[in-house]
Amino acid sequence: MKTTLSLFVIFYCVFCGFTLLLCQLNLNIHYFSNNMINSQDIKNGTCIRMDGKLYFCIEFLHVKPGKGNTFMRTKLKNVVNGLVVEKRFNIGEKLEDVRVERREHQFLYKEGEDYIFMNQETFEQIPIGHELITGVDFMKEGDVVEVVFDASSESVLFAEMPVKTPLKITYTEPGLKGDTATNTLKPATVETGATVRVPLFINEGETILVDTRDGSYIERVKA
Repeated sequence: MKTTLSLFVIFYCVFCGFTLLLCQLNLNIHYFSNNMINSQDIKNGTCIRMDGKLYFCIEFLHVKPGKGNTFMRTKLKNVVNGLVVEKRFNIGEKLEDVRVERREHQFLYKEGEDYIFMNQETFEQIPIGHELITGVDFMKEGDVVEVVFDASSESVLFAEMPVKTPLKITYTEPGLKGDTATNTLKPATVETGATVRVPLFINEGETILVDTRDGSYIERVKA
């Protein structure tokens, strides 16, 4: 009797474990299938996971050659390092879609290697690493950036400064009076500590607009 009962308990445990495994497998398959898109559905701003890395589509084109099958030609930007790669996909090829959310956060202060940001709506504070912030060298306290999250895991993918930001010149060699040439540049230190090459007529104490993507001078901000 005891042997029969023991066998029944063992069988029941194995059955329950197998059932749970099937349920988990089914959930994983359902999740995976719900996060796949066809290559022809990709468009600018689409985020996909490829070879374990995240990419944003920044350019796409349907190509129909004279011979052969139609395909998608794309340019994809690596979320982490910003490198752009060209990738070709066959029509109907499955891609893993990553749903993202964009939220505005204000930069508060730096703590160690992290930058502390505050959600503009909930006031929740989060740390973001230096390598995940586009334009970080031109970011000052109080600046509002756009933080992009993986909606499924709530993990930060990257933060992005506005393309243009005003910065005050804290040091540069004196400008030449009457020299308005813009093709000759000199180094200037801005309030974040970064160095920007500016026209000769720009003076210390003035404010300029800087392109945060490459650190280039745009124009002088009128007082």
